[in-house]
Amino acid sequence: MTDSTVTSSALDRLTCVIPAGGVGSRLWPLSRANAPKFLLDLTGSGDSLLRATWDRLRPISPTDRIMVVTGNAHRESVQVQLPELQTNNLITESEPKDSSAAIGLAAAILELRDPDAIIGSFAADHVIRGDVLFRRAVTAAAHAADQGSIVTIGIHPSHPSTGFGYIACGPARNDIAPFDVYSVTEFVEKPDQERAEQYLESGNYLWNAGMFIARATVLLDQMAESRPELVTALREMAATWDTKKGAAVRECLWPTLEKIAIDYTVAEPAAAAGKMVCVAAHFDWDDVGDFASVANLLTRGRGSGSDLAVLGDGAQVLSDASSGIVVSESDRLVALVGVEDAVVVDTQDVLLVTTKSKAQDVKKLVERMRVTGGGHLL
Repeated sequence: MTDSTVTSSALDRLTCVIPAGGVGSRLWPLSRANAPKFLLDLTGSGDSLLRATWDRLRPISPTDRIMVVTGNAHRESVQVQLPELQTNNLITESEPKDSSAAIGLAAAILELRDPDAIIGSFAADHVIRGDVLFRRAVTAAAHAADQGSIVTIGIHPSHPSTGFGYIACGPARNDIAPFDVYSVTEFVEKPDQERAEQYLESGNYLWNAGMFIARATVLLDQMAESRPELVTALREMAATWDTKKGAAVRECLWPTLEKIAIDYTVAEPAAAAGKMVCVAAHFDWDDVGDFASVANLLTRGRGSGSDLAVLGDGAQVLSDASSGIVVSESDRLVALVGVEDAVVVDTQDVLLVTTKSKAQDVKKLVERMRVTGGGHLL
């Protein structure tokens, strides 16, 4: 069997899963429980991040092999934004249980539909530029997954970011692919500035974009090594998914599931066991984690003097010698004079003012509001 035949076969068995959860608290007050980050247009393109993710995956997998996992509260919004999504490929959660449960349930359903199924998980709320390079990376990842590896896609860092996790890459895996595939030695949490600079200089570290590709059974078996009860429950729910008692089984089991990220149940243990490989990708990627990130995306490629990003239909902004970002959902005029790296978010009921350097701290404000009675604004 030739490499091209293996790759084609792998892509034919690849189902792309879009986990669409999380509010994106660093983007409050724009992103809220009833209008989470993935349902918003944060690039000014006219499409939500979810819709852009769907359109990016369509050249890779046909409509019947794209699944979405989201909360019950967002079912209708997802269906409106993705009218092509098949009903049997929409998985809804009664309450958030993090990525192990979300991706694991999708894998368990796929495992029953096709024992040789390959699952690829791609977040609903990331921005990617370079669709051809993205498809090339996914093709390589599917090829590696077809041979039994658990695969992640890493991004070549453009700067020493302290906002992303990192993947430590080992030797090239020429037995899997002639280039861009490496062993993963460990996953590293968000570093401080000094460590991030060391990672960038070494050339052996990639940003962790949270993309995972594997045979569905391989992923679940790896998860079961550390969380057997979780996987047993996921497979039990999958077994009754399309039956009359499926809803009752889910109602009984879902609240009991451990809330834990797939990084801890699959990625890190697989890397420690030598089962994880990484495709080093070359497309532009951003998780759009805060307003500083949104500002950088909107002003990228502009010349000097165009350092103020504006987001919002009909936003009225008057600026003199100012930079940063203004997001407006109101009809008020927002005026800035001599303010550098400002973040101004003006909604109907909340006005947020901070700076790009403090944009990540918005999450701390949200956490404080949650415990001090401001939950109605979240």
